[in-house]
Amino acid sequence: MEFEIKNKRWSDDEFYKVRKEILGTWETGAQVDLDDAIAFHKSLPEHKNFSAKLNKAKETGATLIQPRAGVGLIENHIELLKHLQDEGEADLLPTTIDSYTRQNQYENCAEGIRREKEGMANGNYRPFLNGFPAVNHGVYGCRELVNALDTPLQVRHGTPDARLLTEITYAGGFTSYEGGGISYNIPYAKSIPIEQTMRDWQYVDRLTGIYEEAGVSINREPYGPLTGTLVPPCISHAVAIIEALAAAEQGVKNITVGYGQLGNLIQDVAAIRTLEELTNEYLERFGYIGVNVTTVFHQWMGGFPADEAKAFGVISWGAATAALAKATKVIVKTPHEAAGVPTKEANAQGLRATKQVVNMLFDQAVIGARVEAEKAIIKHETRCILDRCIELGKGDIIVGTIAGINAGIIDIPFGPAKCNAGLMLPARDNDGAVRILNTGNLPFDNDLKTFHHDKLAERAKVEKRDVSFQMVIDDVYAIGRGRLVGRPTK
Repeated sequence: MEFEIKNKRWSDDEFYKVRKEILGTWETGAQVDLDDAIAFHKSLPEHKNFSAKLNKAKETGATLIQPRAGVGLIENHIELLKHLQDEGEADLLPTTIDSYTRQNQYENCAEGIRREKEGMANGNYRPFLNGFPAVNHGVYGCRELVNALDTPLQVRHGTPDARLLTEITYAGGFTSYEGGGISYNIPYAKSIPIEQTMRDWQYVDRLTGIYEEAGVSINREPYGPLTGTLVPPCISHAVAIIEALAAAEQGVKNITVGYGQLGNLIQDVAAIRTLEELTNEYLERFGYIGVNVTTVFHQWMGGFPADEAKAFGVISWGAATAALAKATKVIVKTPHEAAGVPTKEANAQGLRATKQVVNMLFDQAVIGARVEAEKAIIKHETRCILDRCIELGKGDIIVGTIAGINAGIIDIPFGPAKCNAGLMLPARDNDGAVRILNTGNLPFDNDLKTFHHDKLAERAKVEKRDVSFQMVIDDVYAIGRGRLVGRPTK
């Protein structure tokens, strides 16, 4: 590779050399003018800035609500987002990017747009794209969205190489951007080297830093849930903190670290609180000052009940947990989760249900000895992983992370990437908290290993069966079948 992969801020020469290449990869790259983009951002009112809204919510203790949503044509996407803004009462809005853009297949996006427009003209519309092709719509198409809405916009995608997408959407006026070199590789890709995505996301973060240095606040959000399937807090915390450190080195000043709901209230509350505390701890440890850290709680990412009433139960439980944990925002699911792409009406219903619960619980919180005990476990586990990566990198977190992933020290359950060890296995304990059945190469001490063993043995005794992989299987399907813990059926 041309650049050595270390956690070191890119020089202007390095950045602008690569930038010229990136902007030339598709025709809309020619629309990007950094000075014009900065001027456009500065012309926007503060209420359209993602970071400003998050930081204000953190100060007041509010939990903001945000959906997922994205369709192919600009006018249809505006209609969808306006509905979620006005009828769904969303505090923050997404633009979910289509799968072709995620794979940098812009020719296929162009064909999808052509077919959708043709269908609209003929009165025979059907979608060919499963999200918004922002690169193809270009800077001015993105600005149509920003100008049409009164709510801050975030790009949500899943793109291993998101450099051109970042350029287009930042110049288009988006003020928040999701993803990272680990979180948008291991859960999403199979054969892309981790070194490559870490480098490509340094570009994203350096571009963000350039906007910050020009007086434009842009929020960056590592993708918290990872594979979304029984991911222990220490794993998602370690990834989020590593990506936060990498972002801060490149000049990012507003970072939202995320976590996917597991279902046990005590564990989830402890996870959100430790995530913010540990992120601040490691940022301070590495000397990154003045970084605003906020948190995002993702409602349950696994299987959902097909019955809409039961789905609302899952949504409401996620809303309650986010509010009680004092997450800065919550990403909301819909009652159509088990069926596929939701209608805009169903999406708005999930938002309003969440808003009701969040508002009711604004003045409440979960405290107590059990939360503190769980926090201590999560912090101990996460520090074991992070400190071992720092040791491997001789103080460089990116060097150590790459070595740590290759050694299985960071091991994301059910991640498809070849670089992922896939040795660690999670399962729920008797109270529904996610523990670790097989620690693989996680750098845990004997006390932690004994803790996890004993927690799962306690469940096995109650269920009158051995601790085994069958528990994992049962737990994966449990919530879709109406339970949290996958108990044996009689």
